Order: sequence, then structure tokens, then C-alpha cells
Amino acid sequence: MRRRRAFLYVQHLLGIGHLRRTSMIANALAAQGIDVTLASGGFPVQGLRMEGVHFVQLPPAAAADFTFKAIVDEHKMPIDDEWRSRRRAILLDAWRVSDPHVVVVELFPFGRRQMRFELVPLLDAVAGAERRPLVVSSVRDVLGSGQKNPARQDEMLEAFERYFDHVLVHGDPTVIPFGTTFRHADKIRQKLHYTGYVAESVSPEAGRDGAGLASDPEVIVSAGGGAVGMRLFETAIRARTLSVMGNANWRILCGVNTPAADFGHIAEMARSLGKDRFIVERAREDFPALLARCAVSISQAGYNTMLDILQAGARSVVVPFAGGGEIEQTVRAQAFAEQGLVELVSEEELTPQRLAAAVDRAALAPRPICGRVDLQGAGRSAELICDWMREWKW
Repeated sequence: MRRRRAFLYVQHLLGIGHLRRTSMIANALAAQGIDVTLASGGFPVQGLRMEGVHFVQLPPAAAADFTFKAIVDEHKMPIDDEWRSRRRAILLDAWRVSDPHVVVVELFPFGRRQMRFELVPLLDAVAGAERRPLVVSSVRDVLGSGQKNPARQDEMLEAFERYFDHVLVHGDPTVIPFGTTFRHADKIRQKLHYTGYVAESVSPEAGRDGAGLASDPEVIVSAGGGAVGMRLFETAIRARTLSVMGNANWRILCGVNTPAADFGHIAEMARSLGKDRFIVERAREDFPALLARCAVSISQAGYNTMLDILQAGARSVVVPFAGGGEIEQTVRAQAFAEQGLVELVSEEELTPQRLAAAVDRAALAPRPICGRVDLQGAGRSAELICDWMREWKW
């Protein structure tokens, strides 16, 4: 008898957080003995850990810029109907081959409207299947800019009720209830399940004496994948001499999505203003270890970065990305700041002086206690999905 099977879909358009979170859930399902297929529609990400998961790389797409209004293909050209048709067929074939007991769609219908050309046909095919699988939406704690539009939220509710059996909210309701950004949360409460935050299982002690790390505590400056981190990097370089941490080394991690020209600009700026106190490099696989032993972390406030900070017990300053009307990082950063877990500087108020002052406050603060926030989301998601599959009648 074949094992239970799960099919997961994810599309990352700007950063890499969506893929990273979904991959952790896929790994947790595989650890439960489930045959897992993960179909990813974003650009490939190096160093992604897949343990016992069949990975399907769809023709990659990305947002042309932080407004998310235009989607481009692997050649940086706008996608057209022919491209959409080809990718839709590949996705549907991957689903049919996997023959899953459960389909897990990341973010949709609470986001990813740009991908309706393939997601609606997929969900229609699933709904009409002779053996209809369970259908689950997987969504982070905070919705994006669409939460400000009541009509858009009505569409989310309609699509959820039409296609989905459950929604996994990867957050902690004691920190941010889903109703904070989804006004219909009460209407779906019987199908809404909080999992806790999906975080890597990393010991806070892992990097304290790690090989290849500096002997003295550093200031770590990061911006996730790096697609929209230039202003933060530039401001951090100028803030160093204004901070009590000015004599420490400051390590800038530009991220895999930082264009080569921007990387060169930051490296040159650090050389000219840094007096040998800056190390500029791409993202590192040992980022959690760097955080675990750093003096202060400076970063944006993306989902995964915030959880890496908590897991490592790092003192931190966060500057939430707010371009293109996005509020997701701001809502999360404010909630974590209210819990005393991070220092917050808004992007609107970001200056070298304000950043340096926040770094000084963080440096003098105690390390945050990660146990105050539920970080067991990957395992809990897998447990819920497995329970539902056992109960699902084919």
C-alpha cells in the first residue's frame, strides 16, 4: 500500500521567505512518513534544505519591482499568455502525477492574485477530481497590502469558502491574531488553525563558538534576500561611527537577490567610510550562528528574519520594509516591539542618527526570551495535516 501523499505549491516573488517557510513544512511532513511533492514557482534558491521531498521547479517568475504589479519570467521579460499556458500545464501535470491526498497552497486566496491564471484551474481540477483531496491554505501571520481593500477581502473569503477545507495560520494569536489583517477571520474560525510560527530548529548556543566566526561580537546587518535592502545598508554604514558599537566589526549580508552593481556599491561605500570595520558579503548558510553570537542585529522585519532573531536570542533593531504600500512587516515589527523583543525604527524615520540610537538601546538590553512566542509551526502544521488526512474519506 502506498504511503499518504501531499502536494505543496509556493510562489515567492520578491524575497525568499515564502519558499523557506513552505520547505520547512514540507520537511516536517516528510519526517512524518508522508510522500511530499513541493512545486515552486519562484527563482531557484541555493542552499535550500530538502529532506526526502520531491522538488518540482516550475518555470520561474518574479516581481519586476516591489509594487508586485508586473511579473517577469526567467529572462526578466513580462510574462504573456503563452508562458502562462505552458506553466499552468506543467503545474497541473505535477499535481496529477503526485496523486495527493492533500493539496497545500501557500498564501492563496489571501494573496498571490497574480497567479490566479494557474491556481484557479488547479483548484477547479482538484474540486472535480474523482478522489478529491483535502485542500489547505497555508498563510503567514499578517496579510499584505490587500488587507486594506474591503472588496479584495470579500474575494478572499469567497474563494476560500469555494475551494478550501482548512487554513493554517503560521503565527501566534497571542502576538498577532489573524483578524488583525483579515476582517472575515471570525467567519472562518471553524476552519482556522494557528500553528505557531514556522522557524528553523536552531539552538541559541549553536554559534557562540562556531568555527570560522569572528572572536569578538559583531553587528550583523541583513535584509533577507536583499532585493530591497539598499537604503538599510547605506544607512547602517553611516550609522557606525555614531554608535557605541562603532569599534566593533559590522558584517553586511547583502543577500542572494542583491544585484551585482548594488553589491559593488555597498562594498565600495564600506571601504571608503568603514576604516576596516566592515565585512561585506552575500548571505551565509550559517546566518543563525552569526545571529546567536552577534552583539546586535540590524535587519528588515520579514517573517523568517524575525524568527531567526528570536531563535538566536539576538538583540536586534528592525526596520520594516514599507515600499509599495506594504504594511505586513510593519504590523509584525510593531507587535514584536510591544512585546519587548526588538527595537523598532520605521523606514519613514530611518536616519543614521536614529539607527545608531536604536543600536545603542539594543546593545544595552537583555537578550529576548524566545519562549514567549510559539515557534513550533512546522511540526504543528505537519501534525494537523496528517490528522486531517487520516480522517479524510476518499
